Amino acid sequence: MPGDSPLRFVALGDSQTEGLGDGDDTVGLRGWADRLAEQLALHNSGVRYANLAVRGRLARQVREEQLAAALALRPDLATVVAGVNDLLRPRFDADEVAGELEAMFAALTAQGARVATLTFPDMARITPLARPVSSRISALNHRIRQAAHRHGVALAETARHPVVTDPRLWSPDRLHASPLGHERIAAAVAHALDLPGSDDSWTRPVAGPRPATPTGWRTAADELRWVGTFLGPWLGRRLRGQSSGDGRTAKRPDLRPVHTVPARGGAEWNGAGDAPSSS
Repeated sequence: MPGDSPLRFVALGDSQTEGLGDGDDTVGLRGWADRLAEQLALHNSGVRYANLAVRGRLARQVREEQLAAALALRPDLATVVAGVNDLLRPRFDADEVAGELEAMFAALTAQGARVATLTFPDMARITPLARPVSSRISALNHRIRQAAHRHGVALAETARHPVVTDPRLWSPDRLHASPLGHERIAAAVAHALDLPGSDDSWTRPVAGPRPATPTGWRTAADELRWVGTFLGPWLGRRLRGQSSGDGRTAKRPDLRPVHTVPARGGAEWNGAGDAPSSS
């Protein structure tokens, strides 16, 4: 992938790929896919990048709403990450969700794209109330591995490394990565793709002491606060048949150039018409 020939990168998915947790809707979202595009641009002056992801989308919706658009852009590289929203629904079928992902793997690789995806960490290791979905995550990850192998898809095994449960990698809602988490996801996918400059350093512990885990009444208080602030509103939307992505469209639906420029704290966007750190 390195070089001066044009490289078309298209990201498909839901809120994680859109970038929730890395910026916000006022200053703009960055996210791991944006960060990966920036890394690609360091080694290829002709990178053009589109991000079709929309928050709240189920795997089926990602396929129905984003795959045709992605194929029309004829990507050299595509990332497909979806399924977490399915995991959290009352009805979940691992075969059905994995089938949607595999259909996207098949279509993109058949057109000649290099495709990458990832496995999901056990959310119960991040929040105890997520224990009921642990078996679902394990089942989906198993099927993602199988589908990725069948289609030659690069797989970032984020599920298998203890660092992914470090609370510093997660935003307060415990569902989306923090800026540091998005940085680690980008590094994991870059490593799976064997990009220049990538290595397994993303699997190593975060520097500095890990935040202490609350115990006793503090744990209960934290869980109740999380339910009231994040889980409750999420369940309310589900009961009303609503989604956080209602009325939203892709933040970067067209292929646009990606440039990195020196900036305090890292690279920032400097694309045509783009504000720094947003797209």
